[in-house]
Amino acid sequence: MNRVFVLDSLKAPLMPCSSARARVLLKAGKAAIFRTVPFTIILKNRIGGDTQPIEFKIDPGSKTTGIALVGSFKKGATLLWAANLVHRGEAVKAKLASRRSLRSTRRARKTRYRKPRFLNRTRPRGWLPPSLMSRVGNVSSWLRKLSSWSPVTECHIETVRFDMQKMQNPEISGAEYQQGTLAGYEVRNYLLEKWHRKCVYCGEEGVPFEIEHIRPRSRGGSNRISNLTLSCHPCNQKKGALPVEEFVKDPKVLAKLMAQAKAPLKDAAAVNATRYAIGNAVRASGLPTNFWSGGRTKFNRVRQGYPKDHFIDAACVGTSGEKVSIPVGFQALGIKAMGRGTRQTVRTDKYGFPRGKAGRIKRVHGFQTGDLVRLIQPKGKYAGTYTGRLAGIRATGTFDIQTGAGKTGKISASYKNFSLLQRGDGYSY
Repeated sequence: MNRVFVLDSLKAPLMPCSSARARVLLKAGKAAIFRTVPFTIILKNRIGGDTQPIEFKIDPGSKTTGIALVGSFKKGATLLWAANLVHRGEAVKAKLASRRSLRSTRRARKTRYRKPRFLNRTRPRGWLPPSLMSRVGNVSSWLRKLSSWSPVTECHIETVRFDMQKMQNPEISGAEYQQGTLAGYEVRNYLLEKWHRKCVYCGEEGVPFEIEHIRPRSRGGSNRISNLTLSCHPCNQKKGALPVEEFVKDPKVLAKLMAQAKAPLKDAAAVNATRYAIGNAVRASGLPTNFWSGGRTKFNRVRQGYPKDHFIDAACVGTSGEKVSIPVGFQALGIKAMGRGTRQTVRTDKYGFPRGKAGRIKRVHGFQTGDLVRLIQPKGKYAGTYTGRLAGIRATGTFDIQTGAGKTGKISASYKNFSLLQRGDGYSY
């Protein structure tokens, strides 16, 4: 379980404490709840205190980024707090595509002439698409948050997760890299994600996998990443030097295999494109920042026998990740980027013409979409107490709360039955 963040009377961060210690302080009246998620308490009659070094570690991913706070104590490094942060890059990309499609239709409508502007726009140096910049913004935002709730002293980032050049041409590096302790970890790590950690031939999961050549080397196959896959030992031995067309009898399975083999390195490219931007954003905080490779991260995790997870990879980044203590049954906080609504003041119909009234309602009866609330439903089909995120508000005073109950996963109720727990910050927990 994650530790509880602790602030002194002046809102300066102290060392996180256990949940049991936090309950004692709250029950004795020595502390009050400062924030619900992540749970944070503030001490009423204490200013300052001794702290130990805490490292902020991240394992960047194309869809999910692992975040970990690791404390350095005399007995060794210990995982104090962790989270899996789910990005909204695909949602941003879809919204931009929708907006671009809508704007392009304006030139076909019988409206006033608009001069084309798509050729006179310049991009600054280091420009990244908004879908990728959202990942950078999420990481830098959580660094600021965690630094204000805990005494973070340094940062460790996994910047080179996949060596694209080595995967495309394994012979490009020298013998020292190929024969070193970390040799092959970059390629194997990528193949595990690309082929969903299962044997491509029989679908077996949870067994040791071997790197398999789709087109055998004896028949002209190469070591390029597009010709590599994963298989269990029996399938690898059974296939031998047979062409994949002869070994895989089912045409549907064969077609799926070949399509997956030719799939572009989209996720790897997204990670590589944002690694320096994330590093620069973290370095801009002024904290000492260190950069490490993904091969070393996996080497640390495998040697310690930890299972695969984003937050565990984050804890195993760098030198301190060589021996880090993770409590048994530790559960990381799940965080999902939701955005902060839209700046569009007037909705449009499918033809692009204005629909509805100008202006939008941001807050109703002190609530807005994204707030963390508690609903006490006194009667009806869904009578009971619910805690969740406001999924929608209406000027009539009827709100929707995301609970997972019912057919839509939402419950509608009057604002009078809601109580605010925490203002929306663009994330769901």
